[in-house]
Amino acid sequence: MNFSAQYEIYRVHFEEYLQKTCTGMVFETKILTESMRYSLLSGGKRVRPVLFFSALETFGARFSGEEALAFAVECIHTYSLIHDDLPAMDNDDLRRGRPSNHKVFGEANAILAGDALLSYAFDILLSEAGRDGAHLRAAQILSKAAGAEGMVAGQSLDLLCTGGAGGEKELLDIYRNKTGRLIAAPLMMAAALAGKDVEKAEGFGLCLGALFQLVDDVLDATGSAAALGKSVGKDAEEDKLTAVKVYGIAGARERADDAACRCLQILHTMTGAEGGFLADMVGYVRGRDR
Repeated sequence: MNFSAQYEIYRVHFEEYLQKTCTGMVFETKILTESMRYSLLSGGKRVRPVLFFSALETFGARFSGEEALAFAVECIHTYSLIHDDLPAMDNDDLRRGRPSNHKVFGEANAILAGDALLSYAFDILLSEAGRDGAHLRAAQILSKAAGAEGMVAGQSLDLLCTGGAGGEKELLDIYRNKTGRLIAAPLMMAAALAGKDVEKAEGFGLCLGALFQLVDDVLDATGSAAALGKSVGKDAEEDKLTAVKVYGIAGARERADDAACRCLQILHTMTGAEGGFLADMVGYVRGRDR
């Protein structure tokens, strides 16, 4: 089966679970439920759930029955996007081709929707952690990746470096935490569940996260809003610390090529195989135009 067809199997499987779960989400107030659903159901590539499912199969485990953990990952990712788009953060009016949450529900309701999704994710993680030790470790991996030692730390440094501060070291720290931690987490979670080497999975995930962000920085400078489903040119407008700012467009592309090669090298040591879905995922991330 080719990469695109396999990707769709994972994505559709998750999307069906997501749709069913969102139907059962009924909270007070109504606007809280609507704003949470709005961002969860706004489409997207579902890269993180797909990585989780594919890694489980790569490591010899089944992905059926582990949908709740994938959903927790997506809840945390979605909360981060809602908050990232807020006027106090990146101030972006467009997300996944639709108005950002705060443009539809207001800034205060968007903050609450993000808060609720983060809390909801931890409800799920606590439930899953009770299954066995492997699920407890998977829950711990995701909770650490999301917080002050992971994604939030990266967000904080990103804000600190907006407006001209920082250089290559800070850029790499932002990549590692803001993007890399939540790319690596589903791979590490899958390794924990399958009894495989979590540290190797982390190394691959962090490298893939750096590749993802390198490409993202280039696309912000060269892509179109129609293709990306979000505003473009905002990094330069807000003087964000990006690969394009540090290396230039050509230099950022070269480093993306280098990161893709490193990903494949790490993957080979992790799986002992040259090909497979995760190797194709590296090519997909490097070649994406949205």
